[in-house]
Amino acid sequence: MQGSTIDASDTVLNSSVPPAVTATAAHNEEHQDLRVFGLLTFLISESLMFGGFFATYLLLRGGAEAWPPEGTEVELLVPAINTIILVSSSFVIHMGDTAVKKNDVKGMRLWYAVTALMGAIFLGGQVYEYLSLGYGLTTNTFSNCFYLLTGFHGLHVFVGLLLILGVLWRSRRQGHYSNTKHTGIEMAEIYWHFVDIIWIILFSLIYILTLF
Repeated sequence: MQGSTIDASDTVLNSSVPPAVTATAAHNEEHQDLRVFGLLTFLISESLMFGGFFATYLLLRGGAEAWPPEGTEVELLVPAINTIILVSSSFVIHMGDTAVKKNDVKGMRLWYAVTALMGAIFLGGQVYEYLSLGYGLTTNTFSNCFYLLTGFHGLHVFVGLLLILGVLWRSRRQGHYSNTKHTGIEMAEIYWHFVDIIWIILFSLIYILTLF
């Protein structure tokens, strides 16, 4: 008798939840999953594009008598500092994602703001490097590859910076992000990690490999 009473009350509680609310929650969850899936698909396509660039660079390097050609030496100090900044920013942005999952939106804002600053410093260092080099885009094959690869990556850093600033702007609204609503934050973090990984490969190929 008691069991049937419990079953009846459960049925009443479940029926008290409007079907529209349940359907809306399911739709929102599916929408979030599709956004992340779309981002991952985009990053895979970008990986293939960068992979093509890297393969072309290695083929040109292997067929050249001297690489880089005389007069187009690569400076290592500024890019090395930039690498430390960018790689460190991956850990910083992850702190922001961890904070929002603890419902600490203010902490997320702080860590994402620091990440944005580090990204801006990276781009500033890249501009400084371009201005200090003694060769341009059309000087030779190496310089063409150099500016194409670093510039294309710099564009991705700029896009990532815009995503982070977008997160900060949206976080001004009360309740927009929380420990249960943080898909946009995770997407910005995933993209930023992708940018960092590509830079590590690029730095190894263009800067480190030229030392040997």
